Amino acid sequence: MAQRQEFTIFADYFQFYIQDEHATGDLSESWTQDAVDRLLAIAPGCVGVGTVRNMDVPVTVEIAEAAPNEDLNQWDHVNECSIDVPRVRICYGNLKTISANGLEGSDHYRVFLWPAPPGPPTILKQRTKPDIAQ
Repeated sequence: MAQRQEFTIFADYFQFYIQDEHATGDLSESWTQDAVDRLLAIAPGCVGVGTVRNMDVPVTVEIAEAAPNEDLNQWDHVNECSIDVPRVRICYGNLKTISANGLEGSDHYRVFLWPAPPGPPTILKQRTKPDIAQ
């Protein structure tokens, strides 16, 4: 049975992190141009999720026993990657609703975690650009 939690997270510098409390990975060198383009940076035990606003953003986290059966058509952009314990899928919605000043919008993010063998970062659905003015 999946566990679901909803949060409002301050996306300082257009990002928030998912990591284990004891993770030693450092994302400071992980935000390459490719990572910025895919809205995803990874380091051992850490995932950096890029956002389209440098403000509070709504984030839902779901922990499940198996891969989610999520309809990707409802999302603008979807990434999937691994961290040391479970698999991670990040869905990005309403990315094109950001105001001209970048402060307002109805963007939202959903993070899925489940156990699976390690795998490379994969973009399951690519957003259309330009979504952000960073």
